[in-house]
Amino acid sequence: MTHPLAPCPECRENYTYEQGALLVCPMCGHEWSADDDADADGARPITDAFGTALADGDTVTVIKDLKVKGSSLVVKVGTKAKNIRLADGFGGHDIDCKIDGIGAMQLKSEFVRKS
Repeated sequence: MTHPLAPCPECRENYTYEQGALLVCPMCGHEWSADDDADADGARPITDAFGTALADGDTVTVIKDLKVKGSSLVVKVGTKAKNIRLADGFGGHDIDCKIDGIGAMQLKSEFVRKS
């Protein structure tokens, strides 16, 4: 039985493949050493747009207007999401939260700052 390869540390997609001693992500083109991957515990710290580490229960503020997929709603700059939960979401969405007036949704950490 083969061990599945770890997801890409850059875009978190699961399509990585081996190329010699390197692991390669065809989605974003990132390459990294398979040895680095073996040493990692698989958990990458999730940081906001400014590099501040996030944790479950934090409050974050949206730094860019974000269209809500599948609706005409927009999450405006300055909107706060309280009591976030870090998750391994689809497509790089790594924050689960509730936003007043919109409801439960997932956000990418690159579009928020820790409050």
